[in-house]
Amino acid sequence: MKLRIRTISLGAMLLLGTIGTLAPKAFSQEAAVESAKRKVKTKVTPDFPALAKQMNVTGKVKIEVTISADGRVTNTKVVGGSPLLVNSAIDALKRWRFEAAPKETTEIIEFDFN
Repeated sequence: MKLRIRTISLGAMLLLGTIGTLAPKAFSQEAAVESAKRKVKTKVTPDFPALAKQMNVTGKVKIEVTISADGRVTNTKVVGGSPLLVNSAIDALKRWRFEAAPKETTEIIEFDFN
């Protein structure tokens, strides 16, 4: 009886261990799809805001950008960053142009102000 319980326990542990190892592979495939970014044709560098310079504010700004099929930026959404730096990053990003694609895409663009 003890042997049977141990066998069942061992089988359950192996099954759960296998499930645990399969999940990260699914996540890595999703990450690979997200890393397939559209190429930038025209890139505009954001200006460093004067107030941010005076206050010695530096850091990164992350913006989620929606790109139309023809390569123009149609929508932006701030993901993170200092409010003093965000507007400059968005203004520059709206002037970026990407290569054309079959459909609209969404990407995360990161700017480093230092």
